[in-house]
Amino acid sequence: MAHGAHRTCKIALISTAMAAALMPLQALSQGAGLGAAGELVDPETLRVCADPSNMPFSDQSGEGFEDKLAKMVAAKTGRGSVAYMWYPSITGFVRNTLGANRCDIIMGYAQGDELVQNTNAYYRSSYVLVYRKDGDLAGVETLVDPKLADKRIGVVQGTPPSANMAAAKLMRKAKVYPLTVDTRIMPSVAEIMIRDMLAGVIDAAVIWGPMAGYYAGKSGAELAIVPLTSEKGGQRMIYRITMGVRPSDQQWKRTLNSFIRDNQAEINKLLLSYGVPLLNERDERITQ
Repeated sequence: MAHGAHRTCKIALISTAMAAALMPLQALSQGAGLGAAGELVDPETLRVCADPSNMPFSDQSGEGFEDKLAKMVAAKTGRGSVAYMWYPSITGFVRNTLGANRCDIIMGYAQGDELVQNTNAYYRSSYVLVYRKDGDLAGVETLVDPKLADKRIGVVQGTPPSANMAAAKLMRKAKVYPLTVDTRIMPSVAEIMIRDMLAGVIDAAVIWGPMAGYYAGKSGAELAIVPLTSEKGGQRMIYRITMGVRPSDQQWKRTLNSFIRDNQAEINKLLLSYGVPLLNERDERITQ
């Protein structure tokens, strides 16, 4: 979840506001151009902060949906090209990328995090429950459903659904997966969970929606992907995802907000093509 929820869980990072204020000369020496009102945003190149191996979000191959979105942003905001500052999604990501003025935008970041300035949200999604459509869990929509009582459910350590599962007494049989893995040398946790479910190691999986939709689609199996929008109490399951910029870059934020407003339909089409379960403000699925 990603930076933010889409990095599977919010990683505790160091605030970038002071770092951004202290770095202008370093940024200029690295070739960043001055944007509007002295903002340190390159006016000609979209400089993106991204993880080099974090599908379906970003990848050095350019196959992630955030990579495709970056190209769209560059084209629509008059940038001639996209350049990347690659850094793994670990503690220090914001400090060493956006906060060090080595790039100007994080393509996906959960709304409300104080480490960056958020644009308006460009999509809203949730954690989901994944199971075989033709299995005995058909119709299950919430973690308190009695059908789950004797099932082995996969969940990522420390993510919001684990608290709800504990309250529903589902953790006793749960298979807990690590919060972070080095995806440069092994598959993502979401991909492993889907594989385990198809192999019968677990009966169902609780995964951040964009990751679940992508890897379920790649599996070729008939899988139900159920947004956990009916949970009563417990942790928040639904998150708005924004773009992240430096606190000082007010004009850049306004430019991106205009881009999101004017291109929302095209953005939705891109996200849906990757299987992202999109939700409107009424928690209903967006399908087109």
